[in-house]
Amino acid sequence: MPIILRLDRVMADRKMSLNELSEKVGVANVNLSKLKNGHVNAIRFSTLEAICEALDCQPGDILEYQKEQ
Repeated sequence: MPIILRLDRVMADRKMSLNELSEKVGVANVNLSKLKNGHVNAIRFSTLEAICEALDCQPGDILEYQKEQ
């Protein structure tokens, strides 16, 4: 998949646990875990916005496009 999720890196930089992010964003731990590990095919803009607000980051800090070779 050419979209790489960097949520784990941003969370580590902010020293925020999955439980803490889950509480701030209002998304279940299991769903954030899937997102963090790249096991999702889509993300709602409202969820992305809430994550960016909680982590004080930009969408580009979490999502990266990489061309397939």
